[in-house]
Amino acid sequence: MNQSNIDTCNCTVIHEDIVDKVKKTMPEEEKLYDLAELFKVFGDTTRIKILHALFESDMCVCDIAVLLEMKQSAISHQLRVLKQAGLVKFRREGKVVYYSLDDEHVENIFEQGFIHINHK
Repeated sequence: MNQSNIDTCNCTVIHEDIVDKVKKTMPEEEKLYDLAELFKVFGDTTRIKILHALFESDMCVCDIAVLLEMKQSAISHQLRVLKQAGLVKFRREGKVVYYSLDDEHVENIFEQGFIHINHK
């Protein structure tokens, strides 16, 4: 089958009932923007590695830097991005700051992503 046949719709009838139904359930523009921004955060391999590490265990910046063979400043920058996106949180124990996934939703997003790519 020709690829262009798959990508285009040759019908001239608008299915108004379907369009109306979907329009009623469409989230507001701001929520869609926020969701797109969240998924952008997942678009960086280093951040994905950090999330995977934190999926396994709470870790400090030093340990993550050694694990990923990167400078602490680079890890700190990526952790800041993840924190701003609400994906990680931290706690202080004395002089050490431990990072962890913010909640089970982050684990679910991560797991669902792997399920999806392994399904292909």
